[in-house]
Amino acid sequence: MKKLITISREYGSGGRIIGKLLAEKLNVPFYDREIIDLSVEESGFSKEVIEGAELKAKSGFAYNLSTALNFNEGFGGALSVNDKLFLAQFEVIRKIGEAGEGVMVGRCADYVLRELPGVTNVFIHAELEDRIKRAVEKYGENPDKVAQKVKDYDKARKNYYDYHTGLKWGEYSNYNLSLNTSYITEEMACELIATYIESRTYK
Repeated sequence: MKKLITISREYGSGGRIIGKLLAEKLNVPFYDREIIDLSVEESGFSKEVIEGAELKAKSGFAYNLSTALNFNEGFGGALSVNDKLFLAQFEVIRKIGEAGEGVMVGRCADYVLRELPGVTNVFIHAELEDRIKRAVEKYGENPDKVAQKVKDYDKARKNYYDYHTGLKWGEYSNYNLSLNTSYITEEMACELIATYIESRTYK
């Protein structure tokens, strides 16, 4: 059984923490910021540019407009910088998925690997007040600004995902498993996902 898991998450839901715990439990590589590092090598873009690609989508209209208008040579034709950045990460995720096992957080990995047999796609979410609390206590966010940051990150992730995949971020049909971490600990979520991976059928 191939242990290849993607984790999509609302900001402050603990998705990255759970992903890290899961990778350690399953003894497989963990990919989050590592995807950015590999994408730098793949694309030649700076780390700062790739890191900020998703957050540029906070304004869906502005992101779509810049994608439509900002054309440059590369990747076999006229593509915007936004599309080039997405394709760089797309190629990295695809190669990781085809080559081996691991837990991947974010970056539309569920979409990239959708045709690959044996992938388990997980969506982590939580109630807004719990996400705000986690962001302050575990991520070290400023209590005075955290509520807006949570909303901005969610909006950016949704716009980025919806634009590049043609699907809807958080839609249940895109995932094998969805967990609400307002009612369980990160450790419990890790255990549930591991049990699901072990018990599910694979088509």
